[in-house]
Amino acid sequence: MTIHNLYIFDRSGILLYYAEWNRLKQSGITREEEAKLMFGMLWSIKSFVCKISPLDTKKGFLCYKTNKYALHYFETPTGLKFILNTDVNAQNVRELLYQIYRQVFVEYVIKNPECNLKEPIKSELFKSQLDAFVKQSPIFGLKSY
Repeated sequence: MTIHNLYIFDRSGILLYYAEWNRLKQSGITREEEAKLMFGMLWSIKSFVCKISPLDTKKGFLCYKTNKYALHYFETPTGLKFILNTDVNAQNVRELLYQIYRQVFVEYVIKNPECNLKEPIKSELFKSQLDAFVKQSPIFGLKSY
C-alpha cells in the first residue's frame, strides 16, 4: 500500500478534510497542530520555490521526496489545496489528485448544498466515495520495497 494520507485545505488554511490509509508513524501532536504545520510548510515551500526559480514557475511547487515518502501537492484555481503523502515510488500522483478533486470533491462536496466550504467536511457520502476512489487507484495497491 503506498498511499499514506490526504489533507484538503481551503485557501486560508482551514483543514477541510483529513484521511489516512497506511500511516504507520503518528506525529505525536494533535491533528490541528499537524494541519497548521503542514499548511505553514506548504506556504513556505511555495514562496521559496517562486523566489529562487531561474525560470517562470507557472505550476510552482508540485512535490518533494524524502527517502521514506513523497508529498504531492495540487492547488485549484480557487485556492483549495490537496496534499497526498505516498511511497517514494508512486507515479502519476498529480493526476490522481486532480481526479480526486474533479470526480469526488466536486461531485460530493461542491455540488452538495449541505456542505459549507468554510467548515470541515462532514459528508459521509464524500468520505465513502473518496475511500472507494483511493482504494481502486493503481497507486493504492503497490507494494513498497
